[in-house]
Amino acid sequence: MHLQNTLELLPDSDPVAFERLLELTDQGQFELIYPDDLKQGKIRLIYMMNDAAESFLAFEQARMKGKYKKDFEGEIEAELHLMKDQQEYGLIIRQAENVFTLFFRNLTVETRLYNYGEIGHFWIGGYEYLRQIEYKASIIRDKREYLGNDFCNETELKLAELADFPPLNYCCYPSVSEQYIFYRDDPWSPSEEAMDVMEELLGKVDDRRMLRILRLYRRHPYKVLARYMARMFHRSSHDKIVDLLQEMIVEAAKTYPQRRLQTDEKVRYEKLLKKAEMRKNELESRGIRATIFCEEPFEAVRDSVDLKVYLMIWKRGTFNRKVRIEEII
Repeated sequence: MHLQNTLELLPDSDPVAFERLLELTDQGQFELIYPDDLKQGKIRLIYMMNDAAESFLAFEQARMKGKYKKDFEGEIEAELHLMKDQQEYGLIIRQAENVFTLFFRNLTVETRLYNYGEIGHFWIGGYEYLRQIEYKASIIRDKREYLGNDFCNETELKLAELADFPPLNYCCYPSVSEQYIFYRDDPWSPSEEAMDVMEELLGKVDDRRMLRILRLYRRHPYKVLARYMARMFHRSSHDKIVDLLQEMIVEAAKTYPQRRLQTDEKVRYEKLLKKAEMRKNELESRGIRATIFCEEPFEAVRDSVDLKVYLMIWKRGTFNRKVRIEEII
């Protein structure tokens, strides 16, 4: 994005907000949440959205000249100008042949954090409980990288490091199909921070065998050892480390509020949750462990995800620990 007069921001302007605007436009990302009624004079631009956080850049006292194409796919060009006479900014956006200008008085950051501990997405089958750990570590890491350490608690900062631990990340237990995976440089290379966190946690659960393999893996971070460790995570004999990771995720997420559901969604969710709890009690009366998960829509974009409730039903095999996912309808 071409910036003019960047050193002459209007009084009370937030430099962080403008840096994030530059970041988005340089990446070719520009997705507005355009209100039905512009009387409030606010238009939001999505900065990041996942189950842990929804963050936006809010154009205050905004008005638009031209038309924003919501379904546009392709590269955008952007120019930001300071309109000194009007004491406002003008952001020119080019979507191929379509050009529009967004005028605004100020740009602010709005961020909402949410409880994600009991959210589950089951896009890929097989060892779903490990894929959920991979997914949660990934969204926590994204929250930390986009918003900063101040938006994470101490436990989350540890969990975020595990996104760079190949035996447990998308290299071995991807939670999404391959076309949606963003591969980092040298993805099979674990970070020292991830190694430190895993060593600490294995020490807590006193899993000496996996700890020995981890120390060998630290000295020789080869793909074959990563895959060997990955298989250990679904062995029944190493269930304590998996249970600890799941407990840490739930406890870390509890510090944040639940998303607000619309009235009809709330009624439906309560009905599904009641059914899930009855089914869970029935299974547990037979000695079968079950965990409730849900999918819920974002607050800002209501058509993104349908509200769903699931049961993860645990099956402890002689060697491998498996689960079955049951949707509550």
